[in-house]
Amino acid sequence: MEFIENLSETGRHIFTQHLIRKSFAKGDAVIDKGDSVSGAYFVLSGALRVFTLSPDGKEATLYRMAVGDTCVLALNSLFNDILYPAWVEAKEDTTIGVLPGVVYRQLFSGEAAVQDITMRALSSAVFGLMTELEVRHAYTLDQRLASYLLTRAKSDGVVYNTQQEIASEIGTSREVVGRLMVQFSYRNLIESGRGRVILLDKPGLNAVVNYRSGTGGK
Repeated sequence: MEFIENLSETGRHIFTQHLIRKSFAKGDAVIDKGDSVSGAYFVLSGALRVFTLSPDGKEATLYRMAVGDTCVLALNSLFNDILYPAWVEAKEDTTIGVLPGVVYRQLFSGEAAVQDITMRALSSAVFGLMTELEVRHAYTLDQRLASYLLTRAKSDGVVYNTQQEIASEIGTSREVVGRLMVQFSYRNLIESGRGRVILLDKPGLNAVVNYRSGTGGK
């Protein structure tokens, strides 16, 4: 992680000596709501999704973490001695580093780089939450789906997620996602296969996102 280079020599030694690595397969639970947080979590490879559940059982994404990110909710739990308030899952095969709480607090008190990454984690989480709220309240479902596909596609133009995974991300049912996929396929915007979606017309998907009236149901 880049920020390690900004630690003092002593801080760098403490960090690397105490960091515990844990690996998870795609879809694995990393933290469950109500877990006691043992330390600060850093994404070393892969990606994580932090989400909560509505009373009717639908998942709502709070924010995501990529390589180099740390979890602000874990830091909040760590500093305030409270249980973790959401769920975290691996969005792909992922390795995280866990720095024990007592070590992180020690570094936070004297290392500007640790203070900086803590503040950036907070601002990144707030931005992520605001983006999710905007998407949920301002976009129709077809716009949310088009936006999701555009932002989650890999460099080969493919989204490697099932319809159920996509439904959980955008806050709807698999049946609704399936119906919208059929509409997008009919318009030659995508090609949908088992566990993947190929983007055929990115400008067309962008047009769906930017069409303010929308066509999908809520």
